[in-house]
Amino acid sequence: MSMQGSNSRGRPSKQPDYEPLKRAIANCVRAIAGDRALEVTFTGDRAGAGPGQIRLPDPGKRMTSQQLAITRGTGDSLALRRACHDGAIHQRLSPTGQNARAIFDAVEQARCEAIGARQMDGVAANLSSMLEDRYARANYSNALDRADAPLEEALALLVREKLTGRPVPKSAENLVSLWRGFVEDKAGASLAALDEKLQDQAAFARAVRGVIADLDMGDELGEEDSGQTEQGEENEPEAGDDSQREGEESTGQDEGEPDDSQSATSEDAEGEMEAADATADDYAEDEDADAETPGETNRPELPFSALPPDSDYRVFTFEFDEVVNAEELCDEEELDRLRAFLDKQLANLQGVVGRLANRLQRRLMAQQNRAWDFDLEEGYLDSARLSRIVIDPMTPLSFKMERDTVFRDTVVTLLLDNSGSMRGRPITVAATCADILARTLERCGVKVEILGFTTRAWKGGQSREKWLRTNKPSSPGRLNDLRHIVYKAADAPWRRSRRNLGLMMREGLLKENIDGEALLWAHGRLMGRQEQRRILMMISDGAPVDDSTLSVNPGNYLERHLRHVIADIEAHSPIELLAIGIGHDVTRYYRRAVTIVDAEELAGAMTEQLAALFDEGSRVPSRAARMQ
Repeated sequence: MSMQGSNSRGRPSKQPDYEPLKRAIANCVRAIAGDRALEVTFTGDRAGAGPGQIRLPDPGKRMTSQQLAITRGTGDSLALRRACHDGAIHQRLSPTGQNARAIFDAVEQARCEAIGARQMDGVAANLSSMLEDRYARANYSNALDRADAPLEEALALLVREKLTGRPVPKSAENLVSLWRGFVEDKAGASLAALDEKLQDQAAFARAVRGVIADLDMGDELGEEDSGQTEQGEENEPEAGDDSQREGEESTGQDEGEPDDSQSATSEDAEGEMEAADATADDYAEDEDADAETPGETNRPELPFSALPPDSDYRVFTFEFDEVVNAEELCDEEELDRLRAFLDKQLANLQGVVGRLANRLQRRLMAQQNRAWDFDLEEGYLDSARLSRIVIDPMTPLSFKMERDTVFRDTVVTLLLDNSGSMRGRPITVAATCADILARTLERCGVKVEILGFTTRAWKGGQSREKWLRTNKPSSPGRLNDLRHIVYKAADAPWRRSRRNLGLMMREGLLKENIDGEALLWAHGRLMGRQEQRRILMMISDGAPVDDSTLSVNPGNYLERHLRHVIADIEAHSPIELLAIGIGHDVTRYYRRAVTIVDAEELAGAMTEQLAALFDEGSRVPSRAARMQ
């Protein structure tokens, strides 16, 4: 089968029929997954998996042997995950810390793929092609130090190497070399013991926990959730049931979306499919995400994220803090009413924001596929060069072919200040801008997460009451109850989360703002993502303020902590951080920031800042380059 070409007279040749090949690939996927009813489709959008179905990348009209191998490898990876993975066991033994959980998930995917690679040489070759393409797109060959090379990716490749005996993909050799010595010195013996536990997921998972402990991350393991064992045995899922959990929110906390899969239409199911450029490990976390019961609030006993080591910031108690989904704070009827009110208020503004969003979309789409190769022997007839035929009839015809430009898998988090000073026009404009940008970026294949931060009460809430009951110990640190709100999870489709943004119009929601911990929380969620590029945008109208905290601590207590957090992220994190201040100079805090005078300028500032980031090109900048 060849690519589209032309005959000697310039007429396009007949396109090859790939349907028999696609049917063969689909049957192989069903056979490996062990599910005859599994629906396998080919799409030009993104590969992924949903309830009862798998989507594979369409090789297109110009299929090459390499593209075919990548498509087959993606199908094999997704099918092996479905056949060899038990979500209940995985969730029960998963670590609580974000870094440890990322390692745990990546190694589990390597285990599933190793089972197939050891039994079938063809599957092993397909997986190798898929991994080679995946890491080439990630561009880890340019990583200069370990901070630019995710440990979970390197460890998964080392485990694959030991379990299958196959070499590391060439595009990932630099990534693995940065970590190989460290991993083998710390956990070489534990890695060697994984081979004999390959077929037993529970035993393998416990061995991986031992590897994580050897890597000095034992404090992130937490306790095994033995309480779920009995429940898991009573409700053991059937062969395709794991897929029903795919598309759930992947976070470092234990929040989830309400389970409405009973009433979801086929369009909703398609929208909830995971965006995965290459392999099933891009949605492994979501498949096993811990979905909490709707209406219940997650109250973590541990901090939202580790504090910077050089910070003297303290928290009196985490007992009353909460991470909550927007729909849990009011009923559906009120959410619909608030969303309608938001739409009514912004009838005029939507036109302006929409035009800016369309401009951003055109710039993003232009980057994704905009280059051509000329003077080829086959392809599309290049009409611009036909004049040469008129001048010299002996000149051969010239053809051209569009060349795909690498556009890295990207996720953007919009972190909105939900403090009382944002009440009125600022919060209304912020909600609309976030809504329209989420829709625009989703059309471009960029995932968007919308978060908000405030406090549960004025003047300290239950934290202050507890402080008073304990005889007012000195220097209590932060003395209020945090409320962090998930308006839209990164994996949730925009149409399912649209009405949640109306919650910002609710009277009494907006209170105090503690920016430093909110930034740590949003950053922690992004660190748990698998996308190759992660962007965090903070939108705030002032310095952090909490009267209860500042009344018993130095006046710059919260601001100093915010500066420490920003410096820590900008110096050591792979996440790109930028900020927009509304009537407040945030350039003194953030290295990449812009200040606007009026909320009406927010739409332009958000789109221009994002466009500037994407215009920097699809290359992966080193941390040194970003710091410069």
